[in-house]
Order: sequence, then C-alpha cells, then structure tokens
Amino acid sequence: MIPPASIGPLTDGPRSTGSGPKSIGIVMHDFPLGGTERIALRLARAWDAAGVAVTIFCGNDGGPSRALVPEGARLIVAETSICRSTGSRERLGRAAARYFAAHRVDALFVTGNFHWEIVPALATIPQRPAIVVQISSPLVLPQRGRFLQWRFRLRMRRLLRRADLLIAMDEPGRALADAIMHRPIARTIPLPALDDNAPPPSRAAGRTILAAGRLIRQKGFDLLIDAFARLDDRDARLVIVGSGPEEASLRRRIERSGRGDDITLAGYAPGIGPHLDAARLLVLPSRFEGYGAVVVEALGAGRPVIATATTPAVGDLMTDPERGIVVPPGDVAALATAIRTLLDRPAPDPDRLADAVSAYRIGAGAQAYLAAIADAMARRGTRA
Repeated sequence: MIPPASIGPLTDGPRSTGSGPKSIGIVMHDFPLGGTERIALRLARAWDAAGVAVTIFCGNDGGPSRALVPEGARLIVAETSICRSTGSRERLGRAAARYFAAHRVDALFVTGNFHWEIVPALATIPQRPAIVVQISSPLVLPQRGRFLQWRFRLRMRRLLRRADLLIAMDEPGRALADAIMHRPIARTIPLPALDDNAPPPSRAAGRTILAAGRLIRQKGFDLLIDAFARLDDRDARLVIVGSGPEEASLRRRIERSGRGDDITLAGYAPGIGPHLDAARLLVLPSRFEGYGAVVVEALGAGRPVIATATTPAVGDLMTDPERGIVVPPGDVAALATAIRTLLDRPAPDPDRLADAVSAYRIGAGAQAYLAAIADAMARRGTRA
C-alpha cells in the first residue's frame, strides 16, 4: 500500500447521523476550476456540518479549488503524486481503493463523469462500501454521432456496472441512465449549486454582461466575444470570469474585436456572487455543457440568463421568458440578438427568478444525497 500524506483534522469516534451514513469518502483527481469539483466540496462542507466524517482522497492537491476543502474534512493526498495523464484515473482508483480498504467508510462518492474510470478499482475493496456515482454531463451529445454514442453506452455500462447508485440532475437523465444500465439504478437530485445563507437578490442595473467558466474552447467564449463585438451599444460591458489554456487566444480575439476597452478577462474567482451582483445578465455560450451550475447561480442571484441549448438546465429552468433566452449552440448572430433583447428589456423581478431555483440550495441537496446514500447502504447491508 502507498502510504498517503494526510492534511487536515479528523474527528475520532462515532458521529451520529441517525440511520444515514456516518462516514463518506470522496475521490477527486485534484482541485481544478470546475463546477463539478466545486459542488462536491460544497456537499462535503454540508455533510461535515451534519455530523458526517468526510474523507477526501486525491491524486494531488493542486488547483484553485483546494481552498474550498472544508476544515472539518480529512484530506488524503497520495504520497506518490498522480497528475492528470493517460491512465491516471485508473491509477487514482487503485490508490484510493488501497486507502479505503484500510480506512473504511460507509460510502464512497464519485464526483462526475470524469471520474468514472476509478469505479472498477473501488469495487474491488473487500466488503466494500456503497459506491454512489454522480452523472455530471449529458449522456447524449450530438457531436458524438451514432457510433461514438454506442461506444459511450458500452463504456458506461462497463465502468459503472458495480456501482450501487447513480445520481442524475434531471428526470430525463435519470431515465436514460436506467435504460443504459439495464436496471433501475439512478435517482434525480437537483444540482445543489446555491448557498443556503445567500442574501436576498438585488434588482439588476447597468449594462454589464457576465460569463464564467474555464477558458477552454468548449465554453464558447470566443463566440461570445464575437457576438459582443456586433452590439451597437457602447454602454455595454462584457466580463468573463475564469482562467484556462485559451486565455492568450481570447486576449488576441478581444484585441481584434474593436471593443477591447469594453471586455475584461477577470481571471479566476472562488465564487461569482460579486460579479453577478454587478451584472445585468449572464451568458452561457457553451458548445456543449454539463448541467450548467452558473445558470442556477445566476437565477438565484436574480439575473436572467442567455444559454445555448446544450445543457439540461435549459429544459428544467428556462421555461419562462422572464428567466432568459435559449439560443442554438455556435450561432453568433442569435447570441448577439439575444443579448440586445435582454439589455433592452426592463430588468425582471429578482425574487421571482430566485424562487425558480429554490430547490437547488445546498442544504436540501446535501440531505437528499444523504438519504439516497442511506438507501444504497441499506441495499448493500454495509456499515463501516
């Protein structure tokens, strides 16, 4: 066994949570700027506050989200660093399996599609805990085509065949997961993207357009810059929050846009709340997307949204014109038109927008996860 390095306190002795799990292990490769990791760490904080002993096992502790690890959780870092590379997720799974075979927990939580490759190794733990796996991205993507979609389904069945429970973020995703796995294994829990203690939303003012996410091609920020450059509105401003490998390319695009003085790349931020408070609206211009936590965050802050039809969030949340506009992915003209339309409309009632996402608060989500994990444990008959 590779002896791990541990960071952070561990509370010894039992911690009562009724019939639910007393201990949960979370496996993460590292701590990048990403919605899936941010949600997992929010859940960890809420579970810790509820009296659950949380252990986070990671291949290495690099990345901006490291600062979000709750103080009450135990952070275990593999002594031999596991950096992202070919086969690294399989190595992470084997290292985590060795650790949790020696340090037992009631359940293991696997954070999103990227980490599915660790599940087969976790399933080899003797008298293993319940394995709960999050589905963080759509199970069908148009760009895959029929053959690649068929291969995706085979891979999903192979990797997750010994999982005890899958967590989907919407009902169509749950039904499709059950169909792919050929058994009822999934449960729907709304994405817990909102803090319980957020202040009441303020009414939007000004003409600032906000976008947020990792600076990668998938997110479509190049398309948003091109759309913004088409606006005649010289009072409008565009702020893009995030960091990533496309930063230099986006800066060159901004210079060529003719609106360089009106576009800001704001860099990484641990949360986008202050930027939402200063914005009139949020844009999600992605070419493809997971559930889109920023859509939930924006509505929770009382801000309307423009989103491409690539995320399941639009089907769940963009059902009222007051909440924003859905545009086709990759359509710069449609994106520019939608931005003009929302900027010219009166700002919507922020409380009505926030009410639309009340089910997405972390407190309700964390409790729903604990109830689902307890059911998975009961089916397995496991307890650490």
